[in-house]
Amino acid sequence: METVIVLFNRDLRTRDHPALAEACARARHVVPLFVMDPAIRARHRHGFLIEALSDLRSSLRDLGGDLVLRRGDPVAEAVRLAGDVGASAIWTSADVSAYARRRQERLSRACAERRLQFRLFPGVTIVPPDRLRPAGGDHYRVFTPYWRAWSKTVHRSVTGPPRVVTLPPGAEPGELPAGPRAPYGHLRGGETPGRRRLDLWLKLCLADYARGHDELAEDQTSMLSPYLRFGCVSPAEVAARAAGYPGAEEFVRQLCWRDFYYQVALAFPDLPRRDYRPREVDWNEDAHAADAWRAGMTGVPIVDAGMRQLQAEGWMHNRARMIVGSYLTKRLKIHWRVGGEHFAELLLDGDVPNNWGNWQWVAGTGNDTRPNRVLNPLRQAARFDPDGAYVRRYVPELASLPASLIHEPWKAAPRVPGYPAPLTTPDNG
Repeated sequence: METVIVLFNRDLRTRDHPALAEACARARHVVPLFVMDPAIRARHRHGFLIEALSDLRSSLRDLGGDLVLRRGDPVAEAVRLAGDVGASAIWTSADVSAYARRRQERLSRACAERRLQFRLFPGVTIVPPDRLRPAGGDHYRVFTPYWRAWSKTVHRSVTGPPRVVTLPPGAEPGELPAGPRAPYGHLRGGETPGRRRLDLWLKLCLADYARGHDELAEDQTSMLSPYLRFGCVSPAEVAARAAGYPGAEEFVRQLCWRDFYYQVALAFPDLPRRDYRPREVDWNEDAHAADAWRAGMTGVPIVDAGMRQLQAEGWMHNRARMIVGSYLTKRLKIHWRVGGEHFAELLLDGDVPNNWGNWQWVAGTGNDTRPNRVLNPLRQAARFDPDGAYVRRYVPELASLPASLIHEPWKAAPRVPGYPAPLTTPDNG
């Protein structure tokens, strides 16, 4: 082949990128393309995306190529560029959200009209979301049977970066978009920092993951999910490398949960909009309570700590996500879409399958086999933040309280100035 365009979306890396690897192996010229799509609203993670694109451009330049950047409709821009550089094919990684699938369908039709080859490649998940199906169904609705099938599946081989990327004449790279950096702590976007984090975490932290990954103050989670969300690291490579270390099974199981929700989203594209498993719930439309929850001012310290961590870092510990989600949907009876949209706005790792799948799970409308499950925030706090270190870190007005009161400041006399009384009783259930 003479020239292939590789359209990047949520796969911003050079290593273990099946579409890029095959294009570089088969074509004389390859055009790595990313299109800034104005239809996708810039959220809190915009700065992380710009950093990831900058890092990808640097990596491609090291290989002799470049990242071609355009702004507009990805289908129109990819087809236009194909005409400009004389490409005969457009290849991209398959994704599962309703918007991504519509984009893929439009691109397929546009390529057919112009006699361009169009191909979809794996790479966004470990196991393709349409690979595993239960007997008599189009997808797995419960995680444990999916985990058993997933664990027995032979995963594809992980590939290295291409040896060289050669752009065709006339491929103008374009300017990297500017964007203010969001205040999300020490995480930096891109394949280079993502791989650095992966290397260190596997060597230093994985062995203790099963014991400590629920401890809120220690936060022994990998924090790789933003890099997986943007494809800065390959989920297949993460799983393959983790498997070589002691204590990997619990971590790999979490990667399987990610794949699980992708196959749910493929089968149920309305996951962000309507109940996966409809339930009769009389949802509360209390805007004041919803605002207090968003602001981390519910009066329940473990909930407020999680919400303030989200505001400050674009990140929240997974156990805290479950606690704040259960509090919103099961205690305040506020619709899961309110929580899901707030998370989608602020989370660096917020993607459609996992964000909305997890919100429906915690609300009892999704894939949880115990839909009436309610997490007691005080019991959760006592178990996973026993001395209150997590609360003290993110709710500083409570920092001077003793451990016996840190999770129940309403028992202090007098009340802590500036900190509210609980919106609802936190210790029942």
